[in-house]
Amino acid sequence: MRLAVIDGGLSYAGQNERGGERIRVEDVEAEARRRMREGRVSEWRTREFITGTPMPSDVKYLELQIDFAARAICKLSPIPADYADDLYWPTCWQD
Repeated sequence: MRLAVIDGGLSYAGQNERGGERIRVEDVEAEARRRMREGRVSEWRTREFITGTPMPSDVKYLELQIDFAARAICKLSPIPADYADDLYWPTCWQD
């Protein structure tokens, strides 16, 4: 009779993996930063600082939505492997 150790079960409870490594809060935060860059939020914030012209309300709203989504995803246990899917995040517009 041959016995084998089976990976998984309770030793992996609460851990979600992607490509063999555990998904961390830092991964979700990096995705949020990527989406902020895509929405050019920092450019608008810099422009507001330099010129004194307020940031457009839709850009401000996008920033709030992305921040909220990142915080909500980080609180999930376990963090879903498809956390970067558009299902979890607000949509960014394209110029």
